[in-house]
Amino acid sequence: MTINRVLPTYQQTRMAPAVNTRDLEYLVAVAEELHFGRAAARCNASQPALSGQVRKLEERLGAKLFERTKRRVALTGIGRQVVNQARDILRGVVALEQLAAAHKDPFVGTCRLGMPPTIGPYLTPLLLRAVKHYLPQLRLELIEDFTDHLEDQLDAGELDLAILATSPTRANLAEIVLYDEPFWIAMPGDHPLTRQDAVDVTQLPPGELLLLSDGHCLRDQIYDACKLDRARESGDGGPRTQKTSLSTILALVGAGEGVTLVPAMSLASGWVTDAGIAVRREESGTAGRTVRLTHRKGYPRMALTEKLADLIAAGLPNTVNPARR
Repeated sequence: MTINRVLPTYQQTRMAPAVNTRDLEYLVAVAEELHFGRAAARCNASQPALSGQVRKLEERLGAKLFERTKRRVALTGIGRQVVNQARDILRGVVALEQLAAAHKDPFVGTCRLGMPPTIGPYLTPLLLRAVKHYLPQLRLELIEDFTDHLEDQLDAGELDLAILATSPTRANLAEIVLYDEPFWIAMPGDHPLTRQDAVDVTQLPPGELLLLSDGHCLRDQIYDACKLDRARESGDGGPRTQKTSLSTILALVGAGEGVTLVPAMSLASGWVTDAGIAVRREESGTAGRTVRLTHRKGYPRMALTEKLADLIAAGLPNTVNPARR
C-alpha cells in the first residue's frame, strides 16, 4: 500500500516537463526587472508566454518564487535562492558553449568586449580595423560602461573580455597588460601655463581642475596623480566641476572654465584642433594609467585573447608605451 502511494508520485515527477534554459532566462529576467512586461521585452517574448512559463516553473519546483500584486513583483525567500542557482546554471551553459566553440575555432563567432568610456572612443577605431583585416570571421560586440559594472558583467559571464585601466578586483579574473598611457594636460589657450613646453602636474591649481563624475576610474587616477584630498568638497581649493563625459569636460576647458588631464590616446581625436584648447606634455611622468585586457581565469578562448592583445599592441600610436612588441 505504501508502495502504491509513492509510485504515482515518482512517475509524475519523471513525466513532468524538464526545466530548460529558456525557463531559467525568463526567471532571471523577472527577478532583475521585477516587472513581467519589461522582462518579456528583454527576452523577446510575449508577456503572457513569459508569465505562463514562470508559473509552470513554479509548479514544477513546487515553490512560489514571486509575490505578485497589481502594483509590484517581489522575490520570495526561496525565489532568491532559486534565482541564484539559475544564474550559476546559465553561466555554466555559456561556458559549455564557449568551450565547444573554442575547440572548433577560437577566432570564429562573437566576442563581447567591454570598455569604459574613457578608453572605448580612442581604442575602438584601431581595434576594429585590425580585427576586420586579421580576424574577418570574428564579430565584436562592444559594450561601454563603468569599470565596476564591466567587472560584474565579466565575472557573471555576460562579457567575454574587458579592456580596463585598473587591475581586476575579483579573484577569478586575470589580466594581460597592454600599454602604459601617460596623461597630458589640456588647458585654455590663454592659460599662463601654455608658455611652458611641459607642465608638472603639481603646478596645476586644484581649484581649476575639471573632473569626471564618480564612477569613472579616470577621475580616481587624476586624484592620485594630483595628490588631491577625496574628502574635500568641490569648491575653492578643490575640484569645482563634475561632468559625465570627457567631451563635456573638454568643452568647458575650451570655454576657459578650467584645466584637466586627458589620456594620451585621446590626442588623436578632433578636439585637439578645437579653438581655445592647448595641450602640454605632463613633465613629471607620474600621471598616467596602465591599460589591461581582462579575462576570466580558465576562459576557453585564450588563443583569441592573446591574438587581440597582439593586435592592439601592434596598432598603438607612439604616444603610449606598449607592453607587447
